[in-house]
Amino acid sequence: MKIGELSKRTNVSARMLRYYEDEQLISPTRRASGYRDYSREDEQVVKTIRILSEAGLKLDFIRRFLPCLRSEGPILHPCPDLMSAMEQEIRELDARVAKYRKSRKILDGYYKEMRAEA
Repeated sequence: MKIGELSKRTNVSARMLRYYEDEQLISPTRRASGYRDYSREDEQVVKTIRILSEAGLKLDFIRRFLPCLRSEGPILHPCPDLMSAMEQEIRELDARVAKYRKSRKILDGYYKEMRAEA
């Protein structure tokens, strides 16, 4: 499929798809005309990159994650070298969530206090 079709299927801009290619996250073949030809695997990889990016993961981490997903569909295969990195990322996410909950509690307290005075 051409880049425009992949862009529509994944809701990722053509510019970002080219960036993923530059970063060697996807590797389309080239047609005789020179146009990129993306596969279903490329489509799945782009969808996975998008999901992981929306989860707050950086492309460096995602790059390490992708070899565990090279299959038909979003199936994880064991990648022992990645397990500790995933555990670290989860700990960091938990710490950020705890920080945000604390901030929310403080702001909520101020808001309730100000509302009571109004």
